[in-house]
Amino acid sequence: MLNSNTEALGIIFPNSYDSMVPELVSERLMASIPFASRYRLCDFMLSSMVHSGIDNISMIVRKNYHSLLDHLGAGREWDLVRKNGGLNIVPPFAQKQVKVFEGKIEALESIRGYLLKQPQKYVIMTDANLALNFDFNELLDAHIKSGADVTIMYRKQEIPKAFIRQSRERDALYYTLGMNGDHVSKIYINPTDEGEINFSMNIYVVDRKLLIDLIDDAYIHGYTYFVRDLLARQIDRMDIRGFCYDGYVANIHDTQSYFEENMRLLQEENLTALFSPNQIYTKIRDDNPTRYISGSRAKNVMVADGCVIEGEVENSVLFRGVHVGKGAKVKNCVLMQDTIVGENANVEYVITDKDVRISAGKSLTGNDSYQVYVAKGETV
Repeated sequence: MLNSNTEALGIIFPNSYDSMVPELVSERLMASIPFASRYRLCDFMLSSMVHSGIDNISMIVRKNYHSLLDHLGAGREWDLVRKNGGLNIVPPFAQKQVKVFEGKIEALESIRGYLLKQPQKYVIMTDANLALNFDFNELLDAHIKSGADVTIMYRKQEIPKAFIRQSRERDALYYTLGMNGDHVSKIYINPTDEGEINFSMNIYVVDRKLLIDLIDDAYIHGYTYFVRDLLARQIDRMDIRGFCYDGYVANIHDTQSYFEENMRLLQEENLTALFSPNQIYTKIRDDNPTRYISGSRAKNVMVADGCVIEGEVENSVLFRGVHVGKGAKVKNCVLMQDTIVGENANVEYVITDKDVRISAGKSLTGNDSYQVYVAKGETV
């Protein structure tokens, strides 16, 4: 049994940046996008919180959440089946007004009654487009020690080009921080600066009672977005601190980044960084070990259980149940669950969704800057 951290509860927003990966979320949300051969994106944030002793976690969903419900179930794989706390999935229309929330303020207002009843002193809020292996106690300890009202976790990096391209999209807000020591002196909304900056990871720590007061006031004023409409407006009146994260993280913000972050895990140092020091939990699917049939070849691959390899696979990530037929060649691909590549087919720089069938003898080729995407259940 994992130790319980009675000081903090977690809130995850599973639909974060859905608009930037329309192909991948046509039938799911960001949190349930398959990643790293056998996981979903939400597995990494959930596992990190659980290993940090956070056993009271809410996920406020907006739409397309059926795959998430199927994946998470009651939360048993993450040891979140609890009489008190555990995993709490909040569906849309939880507000008195029947509408889907637009931003975090409306989402948090919809669980105001829940927040009032919780015993934890602090709330850790995060989006679901990040894959990392992090001890949230480091963030929580820094917040408590500083005495800040809000602590924002950030990373020194360049702004991803996809964010700049979509900077005018309503659902694609991103933030960078102006820092004075560990104090956040300015919050920049959708900037286009070049070079290394303090890029917000959209992970926040705040006192639970303060959060309720802030959300109540913001909701009354018709505010929508937690950072743009609330924190940025009160930067001079609140003590907002920054926490710099320098560990490994995969940031999924478009289809290209999804492909690249999967490919990065074919490098041993990146794989080790993401999957240590703690185990990442996921839904169990009882499959046979992968079978490599006589005559097959595999080089630099990440392959989940249940696969059958009869052809050649190189520099690729294969999810559970993928079948590569005899004579088929798969190179630089991400093939999701139960994809079938027919005999003598040739696929390169391809992303297939679940249950895709590539017919025998077919050739499908993209390149390193533009991958061919095949939607769920399609036959090519």
